[in-house]
This record gives sequence, C-alpha cells and structure tokens, in this order.
Amino acid sequence: MNIILLSGGSGKRLWPLSNDVRSKQFIKLFKNNDEYESMVQRVYRQVTTVDADAKITIATSKSQASAIKNQLGEKASICVEPCRRDTFPAIALAAAYLHDELSVAENEAVVVCPVDPYVDNTYYE
Repeated sequence: MNIILLSGGSGKRLWPLSNDVRSKQFIKLFKNNDEYESMVQRVYRQVTTVDADAKITIATSKSQASAIKNQLGEKASICVEPCRRDTFPAIALAAAYLHDELSVAENEAVVVCPVDPYVDNTYYE
C-alpha cells in the first residue's frame, strides 16, 4: 500500500514549543517504551507496525525535509513542495510524485494521512 503522510504545517498552536524553526511534528512528546518520539516518528512506527511493507512518502516543505531525514533517516521517500499551498495541492503534488518518480500505477490505492493524529494502532489496521 502507498501512504502519503502530510507534514507541512508550522504547528504554531503549540507555541512556544513549536514555531517556524521547530514544527510540532518534530518535538519528541510521546513516550514509547523508555524513549520519547515525535509525531512523525510515532505515525511512521504505527503504520509500519501494522504493515511492514507499506510504501510511505512524506509530503513536506523545503524547511522540514532535513528534520524528517534526521528523525527517520532514509526509511521514507520525501516529496518536497516548492512552496506552501495548503492540503489539496500537497496531496496532488505527492500523487504526481508517486506516479512520475516512484512509478506507482494509476490504479494503485493511495492513502493520505496527516502526521499529527494521536490514535492507537487499530486506526491504521
């Protein structure tokens, strides 16, 4: 399954913890066993726990691409938006990226999900 995770927001609702430099999805707030993880790490872990073969692409802005690489390494592909244009353009760009760059067929299922939901694994099942 192909999954697009949306991670483009600035997360200013958690100010002063989050801001334009450090968005909320990268702050390690959630305890997993003995370590803390960020929203993006948690969602990635939850998805891959349910489906280890899930193909995950993260749609994000230029300013967040390095934070995603720092937290996930090369585990997920990253589709970088040239500028912020809200949700629908991010989804459209990521879908074109899947088709054009990753050779995902037009008839393959694609799931779109934000990186900031706080849900248990049954949501992804």
